[in-house]
Amino acid sequence: MTVFLVSLFLPKTVHFTLPGTPPRGSVSRASRPAGEKNAGPEPVAPSLFKPPQNSITPPHTPTEERKPNDPFSNEDGVRIPPADTDTSLRAPIDRSSPQWGGRTDQPMSRANSPPPLSLLDSNRHLQKKATEMGRMGITQPRTLARSESHDRVFAHANYKIVSADQGNGGLRNAAEAASREGKLDDYTWVGTLGMPTDALQGTHQLQDIEDRMATEHDMLTVFCSDKDFDGHYSHFCKQILWPVFHYQIPDNPKSKAYEDHSWKYYVNVNQAFADKIVKNWKRGDVIWVHDYHLLLVPSMVRKKIPDAQIGFFLHVAFPSSEVFRCLAVRKELLEGMLGANLIGFQIHEYTRHFLQTCSRLLSAEATPDGLQLEDRFVDVVSLPIGIDPVNLSLHREEDEVLKWMAIMRERYAGKRLIVARDKLDHVRGVRQKLLSYELFLNKNPEWRDNVVLIQVALSTSEKSELDATVSDIVTRVNSSWANLAYQPVVYLKQDIPYAQYLALLSIADALMITSQREGMNLTSHEYLYCQDGKISEKKHGSLILSEFTGTSSLFGGNELAVNPWDYNSCAEAIKTALEMGDEEKQRRWEKLSDAVNHHTGSHWFTEFMSRLDRVYEEQHRREQTAVPRLSMNTLVKQYQSTERRLFILDFEGTLVSWGPVNQIIPMSPQRTLDVLNDLLLDEKNTVYVMSGRRPEELDRLFRRVPNLGLIAENGCFLKDCGSSTWTEMADSEQIRTWKASVKNIMTYYLERTPGAQIEDRRCSLIFHYKSAEDYESACRQASDCASHINDACEEQRVHAIPGDGCVVVEPIDWTKSTAAQRIFADLKAKMAPDEQHLTPVDFLMVIGDGRDDEKVFKWANALGGIGGTSSTATGTTDDGDEGEQQLVKEVVTVSLGNRNTEATATLTQGVSGMLLLLSHMPLRSNRPPCR
Repeated sequence: MTVFLVSLFLPKTVHFTLPGTPPRGSVSRASRPAGEKNAGPEPVAPSLFKPPQNSITPPHTPTEERKPNDPFSNEDGVRIPPADTDTSLRAPIDRSSPQWGGRTDQPMSRANSPPPLSLLDSNRHLQKKATEMGRMGITQPRTLARSESHDRVFAHANYKIVSADQGNGGLRNAAEAASREGKLDDYTWVGTLGMPTDALQGTHQLQDIEDRMATEHDMLTVFCSDKDFDGHYSHFCKQILWPVFHYQIPDNPKSKAYEDHSWKYYVNVNQAFADKIVKNWKRGDVIWVHDYHLLLVPSMVRKKIPDAQIGFFLHVAFPSSEVFRCLAVRKELLEGMLGANLIGFQIHEYTRHFLQTCSRLLSAEATPDGLQLEDRFVDVVSLPIGIDPVNLSLHREEDEVLKWMAIMRERYAGKRLIVARDKLDHVRGVRQKLLSYELFLNKNPEWRDNVVLIQVALSTSEKSELDATVSDIVTRVNSSWANLAYQPVVYLKQDIPYAQYLALLSIADALMITSQREGMNLTSHEYLYCQDGKISEKKHGSLILSEFTGTSSLFGGNELAVNPWDYNSCAEAIKTALEMGDEEKQRRWEKLSDAVNHHTGSHWFTEFMSRLDRVYEEQHRREQTAVPRLSMNTLVKQYQSTERRLFILDFEGTLVSWGPVNQIIPMSPQRTLDVLNDLLLDEKNTVYVMSGRRPEELDRLFRRVPNLGLIAENGCFLKDCGSSTWTEMADSEQIRTWKASVKNIMTYYLERTPGAQIEDRRCSLIFHYKSAEDYESACRQASDCASHINDACEEQRVHAIPGDGCVVVEPIDWTKSTAAQRIFADLKAKMAPDEQHLTPVDFLMVIGDGRDDEKVFKWANALGGIGGTSSTATGTTDDGDEGEQQLVKEVVTVSLGNRNTEATATLTQGVSGMLLLLSHMPLRSNRPPCR
């Protein structure tokens, strides 16, 4: 079995050696190839404090295009340890990505930037405005220059395969940790090289690279045109998806959302990934797709390989439905994700947002475990990623780290250090952090000469006025409180070597993270790990962490949680962190460290894979094509060998063809009544019929069937066999309370949906819109209504379930399953075990056709030890109650619906076949078995 790890960027890429230039990543003359030892000066690693030797003027601030050794970026928050570069040049976590197509040792992009079909081409007003801006010195972006000779050089140049400096570092470290610990055997990466490849098309070079990547590194390379990749990554991912997932609506004035034509490039790249996977997939392989770049891949693969085992994990945050629904292609993205068997998110908040969004936009039934679609079930789980402590521990012991710790201790002797390292974009909250620090110094003059904030800001490829704003704040703070011996803010708009980064984390008194939104934040994990005191005095520094990071939900309040927009609270958090006592620091650190050591990258990786195996097996077992047809011969043997039999039969769609509960049945279904009477002639049989109808309706329908038990309104009312009175299972006071709230919400949508109506049942409310004047508009209103009720009334223990032309609002605590459990408990109390009968029921048959019958199937299977539960049926039901501590000898669950099911058998003949089956159940020797 092979595990395909599908990510946009491969862990390896290609660097070309062009004539007359030193190889990329060289760090000493001795390490350069022969003939190139005098090709230029040695590259010098950027330093926090030490300027380059033999330099009179300060060096230029590094830019993305100028960096000779771009370290490893990752949007997910953990670095990628390079295996083929000098240790001193290793990069810390969360490095910003070099501009795609802008490296000197890789081909230049042939894509137009921005992609064609820009509004400037067809809008004269915008053309005029662009010309006017040009006169003012503001120029439009232009395509990088390139030539045919440039392409020919790369097509024949020597190259080497090196560790890539962009991609998902958390995923790579987790996979390496799982492999190192023996929990992952055979795995293959699927992704792009992270560089333009049009210049290599049609050459043997491209095929040679693909072959070497596959054979030497177990990596399948996805090739797509420069235009497709540029439109996909630089435009749709970075300018539309990334802002939306971080709560920045794409319709703000500075958005590039008008370039919505980039959607087709997003589709093209996702399709290229799907085609590569399908081409190499073998039965038994596992496919694990990662992050927002590849949201469509699961469904694309599912269409070609229906029985594939597919997982998907989103490493960034997932926004609320109000934000996500702003996307023009919202349904396509959700349906793409739902091609997976298991969808994972970092924390429960993102999981809840995803379920609510699918319920609202796709009218899918959301459950605590996932989404019930029409043809299958998709499991959804929250599972936070972590760091690799083993790998981090090795790097902390390097001599370079110890050297920089000594340098910084000497430099900042007597000062308290607050450290921070963020991308310089609006999401990371660097501006809010600096303003809070300025407020802290204004309010606490005693700290002005005793604390230093070291802010490392990673520049992004897109320049904005945020750079200038942050620089102005830094200048203002330093001009206000600095002197010849003290600088309150050390601001570096560049990254630092990994050794300096680890040294900073080790000696810091506090780490401050003020992200406005972030999927996780593994910088905080590395900081806490480095504060264990093993390579420095035992400090246990404080952690100031934004409550809007995913990591915040893991730490249980032991961090100093802040709202980045509340400058006063952030300033108070800084004061608290600096003045906190040693005992409290240690107590907080111990609890925080426990969370970090539990949620490691290896644990995340192996836990997701094991859950994927479980849910795939369970889903495959429930598939309609995998569930066997009911065997009449086997059923007759089971029936004849038992003495105490319990039948629980659904009514609508199972015993009668009339489905909708609001449809009036014109007359009693005589054949159904005859079949039920025949069953009840045998005193060994106990029969219950369950329905969504009112008690009085069922009384009228079954008045000619004595000794029949009834379940009304999907478990809210129960009438025992032979009884003339109904037992109300639900709490009437609780029903009245939530009905008042739900009715107000339904009325709001009723007024906006002409032709719709509200049906008020005793324990439920139904919003009918099948007769609405505008059915499509009514569907949207109904989805919004269901989502609104599920969001607003969750604490009142009700849920709204979208149906065919209706939305049913029912209590969560009383279902058909709870009614069935009550029936079984009553039978145990009435019929105690004796010498002949060890159990109150030795034959249990449940028949149904709808979603609400699935819980009853699961409960019944648990009693018989079916479906992965123990033989004593000690599992739990979906309602949270413990399963019955009793084994039923023979359990038969039958589904009539054409859908995935918990039932152990199916019957394809529908209602007529079911009635024929039941008519042959009583013992009559001269009656032939039904086929």
